[in-house]
Amino acid sequence: MTTATTVTTATWRRAVTLRFTGSRGGQGPATWGQRAIWRLIHRLGEADPFYNIPWTLPIAGRAGLGTVLDALRTLVERHEALRTTCEQTPAGLVQRVARTGELTVGVFDASGARPLTEAKRIAADLAAKTFDYGVDLPVRCAVVLEGDRPRAIAFGLSHLAVDGWALDLIAGECRALIFGDDLPEPSWQPLDQAAFEQGPRGAARGERSLRHWESLLRQGPLNLFDLPRVIPEEPRFVRLGMESAAAARAARTLAERWSISTASVLTAASVTLLATVTGHSDLNMQLVVSNRHIPRIGRMVGTAVQDGLVFFRLGGTTFGEVARRTHRQALLGCRNAYYDPVAWDALRRRVGRERGGALDISAYFNDTRPTGDWPDLPEGGPAVPAAPARTFVVGAWRRVDATVVFSTGPATHTGQFYLVTDTACVPRATAEAMLRGLETLLIRAVIQDVPLEEVAALCGLGPLRRRPAAPLAAGKETR
Repeated sequence: MTTATTVTTATWRRAVTLRFTGSRGGQGPATWGQRAIWRLIHRLGEADPFYNIPWTLPIAGRAGLGTVLDALRTLVERHEALRTTCEQTPAGLVQRVARTGELTVGVFDASGARPLTEAKRIAADLAAKTFDYGVDLPVRCAVVLEGDRPRAIAFGLSHLAVDGWALDLIAGECRALIFGDDLPEPSWQPLDQAAFEQGPRGAARGERSLRHWESLLRQGPLNLFDLPRVIPEEPRFVRLGMESAAAARAARTLAERWSISTASVLTAASVTLLATVTGHSDLNMQLVVSNRHIPRIGRMVGTAVQDGLVFFRLGGTTFGEVARRTHRQALLGCRNAYYDPVAWDALRRRVGRERGGALDISAYFNDTRPTGDWPDLPEGGPAVPAAPARTFVVGAWRRVDATVVFSTGPATHTGQFYLVTDTACVPRATAEAMLRGLETLLIRAVIQDVPLEEVAALCGLGPLRRRPAAPLAAGKETR
């Protein structure tokens, strides 16, 4: 991964050591969500911080530093995931919950700068450092002051401990603790989740999901990206971004018109563009699924994210029909994104052998919006922007465990859209055209449904020349 140390103008004051004592410690097998993240970390290399999470939490009101530090201590005591280490053993991946321990919190002064801006820079630095997963607490944090008032908390977190949903739970609890509210004790922790998954009900649920996966793995191309390799950029994997309120408004309009979710509209647009570029009308795409529709998991601070698989058959129809089909298929994919990742690996290898080669299902869609919408999106605005939205580079990495990843950003006031691409397969210029094509396709579909045969000309895209399937180039593995 390519990282750069951020430059902060905040002034270091001191470090504070918080001693915590939780209600329970212990050891058990890792949850399926932890195993899924561990697999990603292991494939990139444990020294790569790609899956660490930088996060900031603004603090309002007149709470003092002591109150904020007490809230942080209480969060660690309440939620076992924040004091859990993970280690691979001969029996498999295990999680170990420390009942007691210490958390070191840095204290900074914003020094006249914006506290939240400085907190974001500090969070980036905290997340850029690798965790020793078997030893380190999975959370690092710092408090940023303005004068003597805390104004933001900066976090660097391991994805083994939290996902996006868990961050929302932590944010709500932290604010409540700072304001002195009483909170009920957490009713479900990762150790409880792992015990359920190892039991008969969990195992049966996982087997049903894997049967669904197998039916889809037997459809679609063996390798979606049977494309000519070109000389890649260095670093090879690039993440591009685009902001477009017009695209967000169009997606919302289409979702209401077709009685589906905006996530399904965006997934359908991504699939349509991917089919246009690869030349495949049948394809599989993986959806990153939170699994928080299960009530007990919805209340758990931990990581529950797993991949769901969706099969698309696009031939001879319109974008509107693709979107409606996508919604139905995505619901099935989300329902079956709950399984043992070790068993999933074995299934993928077996189906690949039976089909005559390694299965490449390295295209993804990940909706990271907290509410699945844009609640602060301004109404109105031009139906067609004066110029296409500008694309920009977010980051670059030497190795990413995917070929193409479409995703949204967490902004609530505008559409944030991102695309990670393997430049040895899908060049940057094609990826930029795909991002701009997302906006173009959504806006045109508001005016009239778009036949699929017109998407290439509309979006300025054409299929990249395919070649016979060959082993993957070094630097990328399929998931």
